[in-house]
Amino acid sequence: MVYFFSDVHLGLGSRESDRIREQLLLRFLNAIAPDCERLIIVGDLFDYWFEYSSVTPKYFFRILAALDDLHKKGIKIDYLIGNHDFGHQDFFEKELGIPVLHNDISLTLDGKKFYIAHGDGKAYNDTGYLILRAILRNKLSIKLFQWLHPDFGIWLASGSSHASRTYTDEKDYSERDGLQDFAEKKINEGYDYVIMGHRHHATVVHFERGTYINLGHWLALPATFARFDGVKLELMTTADLGLS
Repeated sequence: MVYFFSDVHLGLGSRESDRIREQLLLRFLNAIAPDCERLIIVGDLFDYWFEYSSVTPKYFFRILAALDDLHKKGIKIDYLIGNHDFGHQDFFEKELGIPVLHNDISLTLDGKKFYIAHGDGKAYNDTGYLILRAILRNKLSIKLFQWLHPDFGIWLASGSSHASRTYTDEKDYSERDGLQDFAEKKINEGYDYVIMGHRHHATVVHFERGTYINLGHWLALPATFARFDGVKLELMTTADLGLS
């Protein structure tokens, strides 16, 4: 089985509400472990993430330990960053053995072609965000940011995350949004499945030649995710696994 999820936004809101999401994700990772061959995180696992050479955000250690445990069990994990958790250096690769991917993924699973993207920058009229993303992800910007004290730097990263969320929330996502049209284009190029997140709206759209799934989010229960069993890809909820 291959599992996909996105937009958990750990670190968002109060510690109490965040802990509920964290515990649900921990139970989810434990539940899928017996049959999971590959896990693909499709962005925004964290509401903000910025790491220094010797400092990472402390609140996320239980999730990091759970991912490390899955990796040690032989489960392949891919982490595609989103618009909130882009401040990665080498912690995931060196300490957890998990590759952090900065660009969209194209892969073949059991003969089916998948195109996987977080989805940021693919809505119509997203030029402003694309410019902001280029600035924030610039290597010089990141180097300068690392000179800040971690407490201030992580606070600032959280503020940047809030600004990104406000921009996304104010976007007018119509039924025929840029993400869905982008997915249809990729399917017409020969992909069987296109998977994205970012919109916080779980969606399944069947086209003539393939299927687009938006993974939804984990900010309300039940949370949503996708599972590929080698034959079909389906959108599911944590309630389907007996988790609430």
